[in-house]
Amino acid sequence: MPNPILNENSAAAAAKSGWGAPDPSLRSTAIDDGPISKWSPGVMTVSGTASATGVLMVVLLASATLGWINGPTRDATDPSFPMLAIAGMLVGFVAAIVVSFKPMLAKVLGPVYAVGMGFFLGVISKSYNNWQDGIVVQAIGATLGVFAVMLFLYKSRIIRVTDRFRRLVIMATLGLMVFYLFSFVIRLFGGDVPFLRSTSIWGIGFSLFAAGLAAMMLALDFDLIEKGAEAGWPKGMEWFAAFGLLTTLVWLYLEMLRLISKLNQR
Repeated sequence: MPNPILNENSAAAAAKSGWGAPDPSLRSTAIDDGPISKWSPGVMTVSGTASATGVLMVVLLASATLGWINGPTRDATDPSFPMLAIAGMLVGFVAAIVVSFKPMLAKVLGPVYAVGMGFFLGVISKSYNNWQDGIVVQAIGATLGVFAVMLFLYKSRIIRVTDRFRRLVIMATLGLMVFYLFSFVIRLFGGDVPFLRSTSIWGIGFSLFAAGLAAMMLALDFDLIEKGAEAGWPKGMEWFAAFGLLTTLVWLYLEMLRLISKLNQR
């Protein structure tokens, strides 16, 4: 799941200090023919952020393909999870923590995160697909669908990212992240948290809540990108915004995978 510290406050602080404050003169000669060329190449743009996100997605998908190839097969006698996938997840988690405090490193650590988490996603997707054939296609479709709906709701201003909305989403995400870390530690010591795998109404309701929270985080990502472009943040902030969007999409996909798996078992 994403690091909730990847938000507007850390981005704004980095824009003012990490790369230096944006120079207003950079915008004086820009041609105002829409959002793509509203600002000059020296500052953050929506199109530039989209390009950075595209690069990270390509790296993620390439690494996920390798993870899929190296994942457990249906007839494997040892269906254990590859340690390299666990290492990839940990690398991605550490990269997200570092970027939250050092946004200027997003251009370097973004691809590192994409490689690590991509491999992890490939392996875990293969494992799910061995168990429930076709679930990966369903999860990808659901993730893309939620992304499109949230983008429409945000652009049409049906969903408005206010300070209260932002605080609620970030606090809820922090709480959920603590719960996931707690359950991860329990499993390391041989325990289990059946609630996470439960196909009961409560178990499905929890997964719906988590997926909905990930969808709300997309709205925060869209708001960060839009405000950064409007404020003329330095060009390097495009990678920070793209990094945040990628972590949310990864989180959303994993929640969709878990939710659909539970629904398929009903």
